Amino acid sequence: MKSEIKPTVIKERDSAESSNPSQEFPQPRRLARRSFLRNLGMGAALLAPGAALLGGSSKASAANGGQSLNAGDVAILQLLAAAELIEADLWQQYKELGGVDAPDSGYKAGLVILDGDQPQYISDNTDDELSHAAFLNAYLRSKGERQVNLRQFANLPPSQVSFVPQTGRLTNLKQLTVDTSWWTRYRSTTNPDFGARFPNAVPSLDIGLHTAIPRNNDELGDPNNPSDHVKAIAFTAGFHFGYIEQGGTSLYATLAQKVTSLEVLRILLSIGGSEIMHFQTWQDKAGNATPLTDFDPINNSTVTFIDLTTGQPETLQANLIMPEPCEFIRRGLPACSIIRPTGPGQLDATGVINSFIADGLFTGQPPQFLQLINSLAQAADAAQRE
Repeated sequence: MKSEIKPTVIKERDSAESSNPSQEFPQPRRLARRSFLRNLGMGAALLAPGAALLGGSSKASAANGGQSLNAGDVAILQLLAAAELIEADLWQQYKELGGVDAPDSGYKAGLVILDGDQPQYISDNTDDELSHAAFLNAYLRSKGERQVNLRQFANLPPSQVSFVPQTGRLTNLKQLTVDTSWWTRYRSTTNPDFGARFPNAVPSLDIGLHTAIPRNNDELGDPNNPSDHVKAIAFTAGFHFGYIEQGGTSLYATLAQKVTSLEVLRILLSIGGSEIMHFQTWQDKAGNATPLTDFDPINNSTVTFIDLTTGQPETLQANLIMPEPCEFIRRGLPACSIIRPTGPGQLDATGVINSFIADGLFTGQPPQFLQLINSLAQAADAAQRE
């Protein structure tokens, strides 16, 4: 029997808390091309347990005089806002340790093995997710709807590396179980919408627990000579990047089929396109991991990376980054290169949240947090086009 705790999204309050982006995530120096983010408000009212989701049936008029949204579109936008806040939290952690402004370290050098521009890409991906969360909440507010803020659950301990801000986080990147079947899925000529299943590209990442960030100064490593242990942490992050962004790629495409408002459809297609660009970048880089085997004494787990750049079958070949054509819509139609899955019951809102849970992103969060995000996901999946 489910708990009686029912989270709600509360109206924005007239306070500094609801408009100050620095209270949502630590805000290190912005890159010049992302300076527009300074003008975006990340704040919103707190998601608090105790009342019904989307309580009240009356619709507030949109602040900009436009048409109000139906309940399904609101639920979809609120779930996506929550997902973007979660992604912004985890990407902020990667940026602190491996972005362009992060001090040189063995971890950063390990990321650069995957690609010389990796720190820049990490920083840009972080700012993109921050912008997505800010925009979705601002759009909800412009329509007189309730916004999403997960600040009360940002209590997980960060990395203990000395230069990392010791502020609470929503996500745990130190005990991950990373599903890398997305790698073989996009190199396959079959489609999970038709029941296809795919093996992991790095099977050991899907067994036990693995850290994708240095947990302390000792794991930062020598920038001129990173150990296999430090490189293993960086390579785990590289495959985790692709795992995170493939989820958003399918989620936006799936939920876009449920929206009613053409403007909301435009939002989902536009932000979803950005998620696709992120995924394409990360799956191009992860395959550059160099062969190694490492044992992590803290998580009591072993990970093995193999050379995916040479001598591999098509399902593993690193440079096959364009989606292979596969069956689509129904059997009998020509094979088509597509984002997949996008069918109902695959990687929909509930599926994405469940995959995040299985990934270990929320290890340490209380049951109320899991109930909250599952409630948001279920409401989004229940939406129907009118």
